[in-house]
Amino acid sequence: MTDFDDRLIAIAAAPPGRDTIAFFDLDGTLINGFSARAVFLERLKTLDVTVKELWEISSAVVEMRMRNSPVDNLMGKAVRGLEGRREDDLMEQAYTLFRNEIAPMIYPQARALVEAHRHAGHRLVMATSATPYQALPVQQDMMFEELLCTTPVVTDGILTGELVGDSLWGPRKAQAAIDYAEREGIALAGCFAYSNGGEDVPLLESVGRPVALNPDPDLARYAAKKNWPALTLESPKRGTDLTSAVRSTAALGSVLASASIGLGLGLLTRSRRTGANITSTIAPDIALTLAGVKLDVTGTENAWSARPAVFMFNHQSTADSIIVTSILRRDITAVAKRELERDPRFALLGRIFDVAYVDRGDPAQAREAMRPAIEKLHSGISVAIAPEGTRMPTSRLGPFKKGGFHLAMQAGVPIVPIVIHNAGDVMWKKDFTVHSGTVKVTVGEPIPTTDWDPDKIDEYVDAVRSYFDRTLGYA
Repeated sequence: MTDFDDRLIAIAAAPPGRDTIAFFDLDGTLINGFSARAVFLERLKTLDVTVKELWEISSAVVEMRMRNSPVDNLMGKAVRGLEGRREDDLMEQAYTLFRNEIAPMIYPQARALVEAHRHAGHRLVMATSATPYQALPVQQDMMFEELLCTTPVVTDGILTGELVGDSLWGPRKAQAAIDYAEREGIALAGCFAYSNGGEDVPLLESVGRPVALNPDPDLARYAAKKNWPALTLESPKRGTDLTSAVRSTAALGSVLASASIGLGLGLLTRSRRTGANITSTIAPDIALTLAGVKLDVTGTENAWSARPAVFMFNHQSTADSIIVTSILRRDITAVAKRELERDPRFALLGRIFDVAYVDRGDPAQAREAMRPAIEKLHSGISVAIAPEGTRMPTSRLGPFKKGGFHLAMQAGVPIVPIVIHNAGDVMWKKDFTVHSGTVKVTVGEPIPTTDWDPDKIDEYVDAVRSYFDRTLGYA
């Protein structure tokens, strides 16, 4: 049993329900790194920092590190640099930064800890010295109920460059947690707190169940002295390392080789379907094996019980198509965005499987592209489609588009949901490298569409999306 398993057991053994709070720090605790750094680097890249502000922030960082001074000086200067900015603009930038930079920094095991508390019915509170423009997207993605953070003053939608009170650093973060518990009438003796930094010793001491999560040296020493549980999480698998690069290259090569064999046999037999079935049967399993990716599939029988069908899967990663093909195996095609037609990793497979490409910016073209897919379904070929239409930065769902639902209704075939729980853990949406690991997949029961009323399409979309949410643990 690992230390991480011990933490899950401790959460399950704690009193369930709303009288237990789990406080989580953000930087270094939930995410591998510091959100402020990501924000500042993004501002540097877009030349959104004046020379004066750059000098002031840099000097504040040096002072904080050399003199071990509080973060207040740095935070004050950073917020003063935002004077006159529109809060709406900052929030829009925050969500973009989350999708592109901060989402892949979230520890997968931190998500598991949060979900364990949610399963136990505990209140989830993020307590951080970061501003809402760093923390709010993470709060919403991980479904924390409350956010205690450093708050800039906003007047008529414009930042004044001042703070509401002081930054939530060290003892002030602990006091914010104490105040929250008092307002809710909850005794902190039964509550949890997780942090990585020595500055959060006051927060950890304020609760009955402190956990030093990814502790820095100061906190590690203090936790050992106090006999607090300490746990270092596995880093998110992002970027490129030599082993993963070699595995990924071999996996891609195997897909292209299998596709070439399938194409050749299809030409010999004068049957594109034969070539496609040979490719879909052998290519994904070889590729996943070479990449070191294992599938833990629940409900495999549902992938075969009602064919042809429209198979809908949530989309986190380039690996999704290989995962779905490995499960469905034969007699399948897909609907994909037009850009993939020019992607060298996908183009050959697109031709073999006779994929219907859709221009997402042209609804009329999209409807026209569906006609061949309907014909395929009528001929016994199933169709795989990602109703979100684009890869999401985490396992949280994006809006579902209606095209796949209309396709199933018009063809008179069922919809079969394929819920991919954690493909982003082995291959993030922007990565070209696959990392070894296990991906959990749930294949749901077929959903008949023959009696669906086109006027109620929104209800059907919501019902199917709700199934994905429930299966992912978000509802």
